[in-house]
Amino acid sequence: MLSRADFIKISLEINLFFQRIMKEHLFFIETNLQPVQTTYIKKADDLKKAFEQLLRQTVTYSHGITPENMLKYNEFVTPYTLKAEELTTKLTGASLSTEITKTELKLSRIRYHDLGDRLEKAVKDLNNTSLNLLEEVIDYKRKLLSMVLECKIFITLYPKMLDHLIDEAEYYSELLKSLQERKNVRKTLCEGLNFWNNLMAEHAQFIDGMLDPTEESLKNTSKAFSEKFEKLIEECIKSAEEIIIKRSQTATEEVINFKKAATEGLLKCEIKSIIPPLLADHVLREANHYIRILETL
Repeated sequence: MLSRADFIKISLEINLFFQRIMKEHLFFIETNLQPVQTTYIKKADDLKKAFEQLLRQTVTYSHGITPENMLKYNEFVTPYTLKAEELTTKLTGASLSTEITKTELKLSRIRYHDLGDRLEKAVKDLNNTSLNLLEEVIDYKRKLLSMVLECKIFITLYPKMLDHLIDEAEYYSELLKSLQERKNVRKTLCEGLNFWNNLMAEHAQFIDGMLDPTEESLKNTSKAFSEKFEKLIEECIKSAEEIIIKRSQTATEEVINFKKAATEGLLKCEIKSIIPPLLADHVLREANHYIRILETL
């Protein structure tokens, strides 16, 4: 049973990370649908803005509560996030609230602690609102994927990527449901590692598929990372816990460096691809989040 303080802190940490991830999922969907799909574009935009509103609340509640040692992982925002948002919105014409990012970048400078009844209720309500919105988002993503597979709609995202976005939303929902019961999600070591190692493998596959064919070196690196994380998934049952955690940590540290370089290269227009800068920053944050999880193990 989680204490009040742990419930508040863990809830805010999870929402700070995943609310931004969810709003960006919807941004990517919005900007990759075709102009003829006005209804689905508007739906993505409406859901994106709803998550932005929730993230504003979460940032407000998190002042002085999110510890400095967690902020250092750059999983909520990175040094590249604001520039990536500004450039990607300029290139696509779709909106994002950069003010949220500017506020998050100042989180570590504020010292105020209030973990009483009032904040506990506010965080519980925030979790419930997030869960209700997540249910709508998951249904929307599933419907899009179904229509893509039936050739009823065209979107410049891989079906596998849409499936990937659904997996992350369902995982976030699972975390929130457990928190509302004052519990931590209970998974076996391999279940937890394999979920994130699979995400890392798929990130590498998507990067490979979105790089220009002339970017042979980067494509080969992406393929190598995909194979490395897939091998970790296969080996998890067979290897000792300490070994598989260490191997996952090493692979994730390496992929973080690769994603940092890719984000910088895209922001400087040095890489030929169809990868928007914000997507590069997005997958970097997910790797940063995973490395923190690994280090706590």
